[in-house]
Amino acid sequence: MAMPLPPAELVQAHARALAEAMTSGHPAPVQRAGDALLAGLSAFYGIPVPPLQVLGVRPHRVTAGVCTYQLFGDYTPSTHRIRVWMRTAIRQKVSSPKALLNTLLHEFCHHLDSTRLSCPESFHTRGFFTRIDHLYHLALATPLGARRPLRWVKRGSGWAIDWRALRR
Repeated sequence: MAMPLPPAELVQAHARALAEAMTSGHPAPVQRAGDALLAGLSAFYGIPVPPLQVLGVRPHRVTAGVCTYQLFGDYTPSTHRIRVWMRTAIRQKVSSPKALLNTLLHEFCHHLDSTRLSCPESFHTRGFFTRIDHLYHLALATPLGARRPLRWVKRGSGWAIDWRALRR
């Protein structure tokens, strides 16, 4: 059974508002737009609205002059809190609206798993990433023919998205 999707107009309007808010470079308008997106999605799925924090520069780690880790967002199941960072790790520039939208939807899907699906441990499964992908393309109004299907590669005993294949 496929996950039901909210009305396209609702999600697309919120995605446009989020992109517009990011042009200011300030967290407050992004916070308001993110809160509205989460409220709309939560109402559709019949779950509590998660609290959101929009923060500045992504936490990151630099090893031998190379950024080896950066955190785009996170979700805390015990508080249902979502945090997203709106500035890039090294250059500290406002991230792209699509990157922030994807991060927000990713963390919302953790919230959806935790609340609606009663899975306090929300794992990065193929189904999880597929749910994000559907919401993301719905929000951007990506035509079916223009969508790149997720590509999977076996890693140990599990599967991971082959991000390089998707960028080609």
